[in-house]
Amino acid sequence: WMLHLENITVSLTGQYECTFATYPYGTKAAKIQLTVKAEEERHYLKKVWLKQTLEIPCLEDVTSENLSTYPLKWLVGENGRKEELVTKEPSCPAVYRNSSMLYGQRVLLGLNNTLKVFPTKITDDGRVFSCHVLYHPERVRKSSTTVRVFGK
Repeated sequence: WMLHLENITVSLTGQYECTFATYPYGTKAAKIQLTVKAEEERHYLKKVWLKQTLEIPCLEDVTSENLSTYPLKWLVGENGRKEELVTKEPSCPAVYRNSSMLYGQRVLLGLNNTLKVFPTKITDDGRVFSCHVLYHPERVRKSSTTVRVFGK
C-alpha cells in the first residue's frame, strides 16, 4: 500500500492518512505528516578587477547559522558543465580538486567558507561559482555567483 505523488509542490504539505479494512481484525489506519520544502538557490553577480583576489561568500543570506557544522562544496560551471573545486566536511581540512587546468592552485577556502580565487584572469569572466551546503540528508542550500572580470 503506497501513495505515489507526482509534480510535488509546497501545497501538498499536510497530514495524510491511510485507512483499510481487515478481516477479522477490523479497520487499520496510519498517519504521516508530509512537509514539502522548496530547494533554495540564490543567484548573485560579483564584479572584480583583472589580477585581483575574487572573494565569494558561500551563502550570503545566512548570518546566524554556522556553516562549519555542515558538509559543503564549491563548484565552477560554464556551458552547463560543472567542475568541483573544493569540498569541506565538518571538523576536517578542506579537500581541493587541483586537477583543473584553469583553477589548479588559484583557489583557497577562506574564513566562513568563502571561496578565494587569485589572481583573477579574463577566462574567469562569465563563470558561475556555486556553493552547495548539505544541511539535511535530503536538503541542499545553494548559492550561485556569476563573475564579471574588468580590466583597467
